[in-house]
Amino acid sequence: MEKKKNSRSTTSSNGRAKQTTANKSSQNGKSRPGAASRGRSQSDVVEGGMDEMLDKLFTDQLKDIYYAEKLLTKALPKMAKAATTEELRNAIMEHHAETETHVERLEQVFEILGKRAQSKKCEAMDGLKKEADSIVEETEAGSLTRDVGIIMASQKVEHYEIASYGCLTKLARTFGMEEVASLLHQTLEEEKACDELLTSIAENNVNYEAGQEEEE
Repeated sequence: MEKKKNSRSTTSSNGRAKQTTANKSSQNGKSRPGAASRGRSQSDVVEGGMDEMLDKLFTDQLKDIYYAEKLLTKALPKMAKAATTEELRNAIMEHHAETETHVERLEQVFEILGKRAQSKKCEAMDGLKKEADSIVEETEAGSLTRDVGIIMASQKVEHYEIASYGCLTKLARTFGMEEVASLLHQTLEEEKACDELLTSIAENNVNYEAGQEEEE
């Protein structure tokens, strides 16, 4: 009788051990969010990597920055014309050429995603442009104070773009859209470089001389 009891006990113990092992295997087989997107084609990732709500948010933000970039292609030449120093004028016009490239890159992104390139009104950029226009109107033509104001307004624009492209790049990478992420990252780096150039112009030239101008 004791042998039979021991046999049943051993069988029960082995059954529990097998069940525990199976549960661990099942847990180990679970993938982390986003991991399933690895190895898919670009179109599969776009359709299956994001849920509908997140895909809409991502697309809306692309439309937002597309609107902003197209607005800047028209605004930057006017800003350059209003600038006092040649150094600032050249920097703005160089970035204008880059901005046209940024528009083209965004159109490439839309094409990769299988979506029509279209813009969505960007309230933030409209507000920043309005502020820049006010600075030009309220400062004296030919003054370095105007250049200080233009640099401040321009850097606010750059910071908005850096934040936008940074978030879009990270989101694209999270869901395995490497081609999209690469295009967005290129623009992100150019926006950062422009911001650094504007800082250099302000610190090494314009800010101090504008202060001297006020004293005179």
